[in-house]
Amino acid sequence: MNDSRIKNMDEFASVSGISRPTLSKYFNDADSVRKSTRERIEIALERYDYRPNFYAMNQNRRLTKNVGIVIPYMADPFFAEIARNIENHVIEAGYRPIVLGSHGDPEQEIENLNNLRLIKPAGVLLGPLGRVSDADRIAEFCEEVPTVLFDANIDSVGEAFIGSDNDQSIGLIVDYLCRTGQPPAFFEMRLPTNPNALKRRAAYIKAMNRLGHEPTLLQAEGDGWDFEEIGFREGSRVITERTLPTDTILCSNDRLAIGLLSAAYQLGLRVGLGPNCALRVAGHDDHPFSRYTCPTLTTVSQDYTSIASKSAETLFSLIDSEQQETPRVETLFDGKLVMRGSA
Repeated sequence: MNDSRIKNMDEFASVSGISRPTLSKYFNDADSVRKSTRERIEIALERYDYRPNFYAMNQNRRLTKNVGIVIPYMADPFFAEIARNIENHVIEAGYRPIVLGSHGDPEQEIENLNNLRLIKPAGVLLGPLGRVSDADRIAEFCEEVPTVLFDANIDSVGEAFIGSDNDQSIGLIVDYLCRTGQPPAFFEMRLPTNPNALKRRAAYIKAMNRLGHEPTLLQAEGDGWDFEEIGFREGSRVITERTLPTDTILCSNDRLAIGLLSAAYQLGLRVGLGPNCALRVAGHDDHPFSRYTCPTLTTVSQDYTSIASKSAETLFSLIDSEQQETPRVETLFDGKLVMRGSA
């Protein structure tokens, strides 16, 4: 047995001397090739310890037209919106979308992938939990099933990652806030659940240093996905302590900002741009509710449409090509400043 592991059908074709079309024909239906050819293939399979996966075996991949869509938290309107966009692309391409939520639980995330394994999907679009994900088990799944990650990246896992450029988007809103008033403090969860939060923290510090300002982190206690409650409770605390070094607060995400806006209102602080306003508040994501807060929330919009379409197109390309992308592709989209009444 050859010690070198064959990674895909192209490599197997090269070392076995059997053409790629003939191998595809064999893996679709072993009886469709001549007996002598079938015997050569089976000898080569044993010699090179090659085990075709969902990419290589059309009979596994094409038994269904199912495409899995896994998101971190079904009740979050942000993820629901991006899943809706992706789902539409999947339907338009003639596939059947199966949308699953991980409920913020890494074990449920793996359970979702295991359940998808059972139905032999054509491919999977995965929005992972990120920091708390079981990266090794996800990587194992991605070796079997064509998988594109979106929103949150796990290094070297899946065939591609599609998401937002947090450096660009956070830098954009920090520039705006510094240009129009006092430099912002950064309001975040100390141990963040949001998969992009740590990247946004680093991007805030980088942007503040670039502009010659001292970064200030306001770190909220709490975990889970009840961001509005955490924003309200911890926002009330930092306002009541009266130790804010600035009248401008940039929140790691819009849901924290929504809670902070409510806390400011309860404590009698007026938020906004007018001369009688005591506080400016901004967020990130352009959450569907951010345009209806009081005041309406200044934020950075993620390009839902482009992330959804690029994720789907990349997966369909993988499915059609029947081979893995090399090297792994990463695509980041810029955010857009959305100026509203809060800052």
